[in-house]
Amino acid sequence: MAVRKIRVLIIDDSASVRQTLASVLQSDPDIEVVGTASDPFIAAKRIQEEVPDVITLDVEMPRMDGITFLRKLMSQHPIPVVMCSSLTEEGTETLMQALEAGAVDVILKPRIGAADHLAEQATRICEAVKSAAQARLRQRPATAARSASQSGTQKKLTADVMLPPPSGRPMARTTEMVVCVGASTGGTEALREMLEMLPANAPGMVIVQHMPEKFTAAFARRLNSLCEVEVKEAADGDPVLRGHVLIAPGDHHMLLERHGARYQVSVRAGPLVSRHRPSVDVLFRSAARSAGSNAMGVIMTGMGDDGARGMLEMRQAGAHTIAQDEATSVVFGMPKEAIARGGVNRVVPLAQIAREILAEDRRR
Repeated sequence: MAVRKIRVLIIDDSASVRQTLASVLQSDPDIEVVGTASDPFIAAKRIQEEVPDVITLDVEMPRMDGITFLRKLMSQHPIPVVMCSSLTEEGTETLMQALEAGAVDVILKPRIGAADHLAEQATRICEAVKSAAQARLRQRPATAARSASQSGTQKKLTADVMLPPPSGRPMARTTEMVVCVGASTGGTEALREMLEMLPANAPGMVIVQHMPEKFTAAFARRLNSLCEVEVKEAADGDPVLRGHVLIAPGDHHMLLERHGARYQVSVRAGPLVSRHRPSVDVLFRSAARSAGSNAMGVIMTGMGDDGARGMLEMRQAGAHTIAQDEATSVVFGMPKEAIARGGVNRVVPLAQIAREILAEDRRR
């Protein structure tokens, strides 16, 4: 029996973008584009005729902007939405509002470029749509405001392309604890909720959230304005300090490195790992190598298996590891894979993750 394809409605005022997105999505055998619309009013009529599984939504459109349409949709008929935007500094702040309003993920509009870049972008678009199709949504108040066929054929690389595996020998606890976190679909709001519960003197933390370049800077600024801990987009050589949180920059891998009794991050270019850049597997493996039992691993909501191998390596190196539970995950993919591989010590709901981090810190 054939598996039903994921039905996608594309909303964008640019005919060329609609055509390119449709071509990219339909190249994936699991996705079917059931319609396109040049503005939200046309889209509303399309939805009345056939409710799609996922919507890709432009931000700036005539007659009604994408954020307003998103808020109306989430208050009346929640459908997984992936926001689609060009790469601009101004647009990143707007897209943060979209994630707050209920968008599942953010992708960049396709650009003409080198074949490898286009293939990577197609992979990201198709993965975002597939992930959104699995998302658990909740209806939001109308006033609510506050992340391919190529993916199937492109070789899926492991963290081996960035650094060798850890030695396998547990490392003694000799430094302050550093918390390593990985998240994807649904992670922007889950991370906000978790970080808002941490005090200003919380253990140093490094985070990989699957997001495009530049969007991570806006995400970090937003979190910094809401949390007691200091949050910033990581730069190469940044130290990991108590009360500070470093977010891996989009389109770059972030590794944890030890220098004496202190830690710092290395921000590097490199190929996609587990189909992502930044990759959770890269961060977690570097933590297993550099920190061992001085680290704590946290894997949160997201589709796929990025982070599962690395979390097992962290646990084998002596780190305490936890996973977000299924009930509170928007997509229970990454945590489920990490649990299945044996890399997780404890499975807890989102509201308990901050308490777990602080409890582990007190035990040291």
